[in-house]
Amino acid sequence: MTAHGGEARTSDEERAAEEERAVQQALAIVGHQPQTAHSPPERSGGTAQPDRSGERSPADRADETDRAPATDRAPATDRAAGMNRADKTGRANGTGPASSTTSAKPGVRTGRPAQAALAPDSPASPQAHRTRAAAWEGARSLAERLGRSAPPAAHRLPLDRALGHVLAEAVFALTDLPPFDTSAMDGWVVAGPGPWTVGEGEGLLAGRGSTEPLPDGHALRIATGARLPADATAVIRSEHAHCDAAKGLLHPSREVVPGQDIRPRGQECRSGDELLPVGTVVTPPVLGLAAAAGYDALVAVPRPRVEVFVLGDELLSAGLPREGLIRDALGPMMAPWLRALGAEVADPRRLGDDAEALRNALVSSDADLILTTGGTAAGPVDHVHPVLAEIGAELLIDGVAVRPGHPMLLARLPEGGPCLVGLPGNPLAAVSGLLTLAEPLLRGMAGRYTQGRYRAPVHEEVHGHPHDTRLIPVVHRDDSVMPLHYNGPAMLRGIAAADGLAVVPPGGVRSGTEVEILDLPWASASPWTEGRFT
Repeated sequence: MTAHGGEARTSDEERAAEEERAVQQALAIVGHQPQTAHSPPERSGGTAQPDRSGERSPADRADETDRAPATDRAPATDRAAGMNRADKTGRANGTGPASSTTSAKPGVRTGRPAQAALAPDSPASPQAHRTRAAAWEGARSLAERLGRSAPPAAHRLPLDRALGHVLAEAVFALTDLPPFDTSAMDGWVVAGPGPWTVGEGEGLLAGRGSTEPLPDGHALRIATGARLPADATAVIRSEHAHCDAAKGLLHPSREVVPGQDIRPRGQECRSGDELLPVGTVVTPPVLGLAAAAGYDALVAVPRPRVEVFVLGDELLSAGLPREGLIRDALGPMMAPWLRALGAEVADPRRLGDDAEALRNALVSSDADLILTTGGTAAGPVDHVHPVLAEIGAELLIDGVAVRPGHPMLLARLPEGGPCLVGLPGNPLAAVSGLLTLAEPLLRGMAGRYTQGRYRAPVHEEVHGHPHDTRLIPVVHRDDSVMPLHYNGPAMLRGIAAADGLAVVPPGGVRSGTEVEILDLPWASASPWTEGRFT
């Protein structure tokens, strides 16, 4: 038992090390792209094209209906990052000889590396298919680190335009807060011991009033927020004092403690104190604090600009499904979801199943990130892979070992172009791709902190995939999470009721097992009705 456990730990450590090397090598590839105008690579007769003749086995098709790609297409995580766990000949870590079938001019990257980098397993083999898919954890890590690979730009924004941006410079107090001693209550400001002689007039109001000292034994009316006169002892709330108008004296109804109901200067901060660190998301309270501290503008990271291209001739934008056509569920969902992640998103563009329209949209985009929905498989009208190859894009991840959403991809357009995340066409599979690749990539690009990771026990047993990670919609219930039904790749009913997704390891988990939870951006605003979705 001890020897077996040691072997398992060694295998896990080796696998983690391989994934880390893959991330570093993939980042090195995109980090050396020339920052020049786009120039499509020359097509050489010697450039190997991926073999798409292999068929998926029934075992590989099980539990996967989200338009998975053919198994003979080698993921670019293996090719671009040099990672190939199945290859035992030295190519696993990119150290083996380069393919002699790849031909390109110096400095020009080919869109699809040659077959020589593939595992020696049969392309149709389920084992080869699984070993070429990027591990879920490694894919998320690569996406986030790619987003952080270039230092974010910064610009100064007036407060009314800074909401939702991320601070590129820390906010330091430009003044003490409060800037002077103020009254915390409506009532009477007094000096010395009582009873106190009541002063005449309307008293001290916020923004107005004398700053002359208040003599001992005297009291003045004061409003909340008004500046205290020098030598004031305390503020007595109106309900805790009795004014004898005939004698002109103020009497307290309870003990008066020096300093009570006074907000002293600098109580919240002193001038020069750091109030908000770099990386803080600008929320409405952040705007209020910055204004109180004396700021008119904030230095922030620009929101990443995202374009969404909706692919598929079968999609309707309005009305009921009819004659083999279905409603587009992803177009209406993607833009607000991406905005919730801090992106600036144009209205989604419907391109249908038109390879030329897709190519033109990609090469003319000025976005920081492009999302495509559908078309990532290997069917007759799935054009994403061929178009990316044609324009010379670098595939960094081509398939992730996660269900649903296996045929997602991450690419970098040539010559310093934007990143592209290809999402599967089925709704929950697309959500899986969004949370696996797009969300961490955007977080890195926007300069946001990495979200704190946490685990929670599942309320009941969750069946897993035999080999891949599984993402299951859940809702928090007391101190555990409840898995929701309607979690198939084409379904949205479960995720619509969820406040997070559980990361279920291969093989599933028993009731009470702790699993990692991915929170949804609007989790706190999603009430749950027990029994409706479980």
